[in-house]
Amino acid sequence: MTTHIQTQNAIQTLTNAFAPMNCLIMAARKGCFSFTIVNEHGIARHSERLYPDQYSSDAPLQAVIDRTRQALVA
Repeated sequence: MTTHIQTQNAIQTLTNAFAPMNCLIMAARKGCFSFTIVNEHGIARHSERLYPDQYSSDAPLQAVIDRTRQALVA
């Protein structure tokens, strides 16, 4: 699977995981991208940069999702 397809799949997974909050994707280039979770009031709640080793397979991406969910609750 190419990095571009992996990136697109990771972005879709993140978007679905944090709905109904918005998941904004920024600076998607060279296999890396940043995502920011924004609540219904437009306030950024969490931001993180991901590298290919963090989203190229399900387990590391799920760890990012779990860690982000914990940060949102705190």
